[in-house]
Amino acid sequence: MGAGHDHGHAHAPTTGTAAAAYRGRLRVALAITLGVMVVEIVGGVVANSLALIADAAHMATDALGLGMALLAIHFANRPPSTTRTFGYARAEILAALANCLLLLGVGGYVLYEAIQRFFTPAATEGGLMIVFGAIGLVANMISLTLLMRGQKESLNVRGAFLEVAADALGSLAVLISAAVILATGWQAADPIASLVIGLMIVPRTLKLLRETLDVLLESAPKDVDMAQVRSHILALDGVEDVHDLHAWTITSGMPVLSAHVVVRSDVLNAIGHEKMLHELQGCLGDHFDVEHCTFQLEPIGHAEHEARLCH
Repeated sequence: MGAGHDHGHAHAPTTGTAAAAYRGRLRVALAITLGVMVVEIVGGVVANSLALIADAAHMATDALGLGMALLAIHFANRPPSTTRTFGYARAEILAALANCLLLLGVGGYVLYEAIQRFFTPAATEGGLMIVFGAIGLVANMISLTLLMRGQKESLNVRGAFLEVAADALGSLAVLISAAVILATGWQAADPIASLVIGLMIVPRTLKLLRETLDVLLESAPKDVDMAQVRSHILALDGVEDVHDLHAWTITSGMPVLSAHVVVRSDVLNAIGHEKMLHELQGCLGDHFDVEHCTFQLEPIGHAEHEARLCH
């Protein structure tokens, strides 16, 4: 009497991930990032500015991160196969995880170098810092504008967005430190700006890392209250119990849910399996944003014969 059934806006694990719509914008952001990286390396060497060099190093990891994001989108949108039934959708989440590790590494390096500069101070040319910092800030603001919408829909794009956002804040810190050096001659402003850049990178990265690990550990989507899902299913006429209730996320924008629903035989005989499945899907579709649902309808007592694995 068991029956598998799915409804949804589309079969989520096929092609067309949330990040795919932003492929072109990511390419533009990558080109801008590479250009600014080269400019800031030159500026850092000429102006002897650790803040500029630190920001350029962060730009380099951003370029790598954006490249990984684009590569992940390419793989994530390949069709599923008989061995990879969900396709490569998780590639985007793995790219987000890799971006987190890159960001944490850069943040740690910048903090270390800034502390070292306090012990071995160096003269910094504030005027040149302002020029190169302004170029970086303008370019980063353009990239942020391109990725603003996509970061709300995809963890992969959000990883790229956070890297660019950290760069924009870094460019702003460079400008402020340069202004302080020009106005007061206080050279410590440069390593302080570097410390600020590092401290801005780490907290945002840890937040993204937590969200990425939630997906990899197949936690319930943050917008889906599993207690409410259970109560909605149990509220349907004829439903006696629900077990093996699971919800997880394949990749950003692809939440899925599965459940074994125990239904009284007289109700199933009266309305039929298809009607009950439509009621279940309608119940969840009206209250929860779940792309792909699979239900197994069972008679009372059937659960006792199932393997005790993940109830």
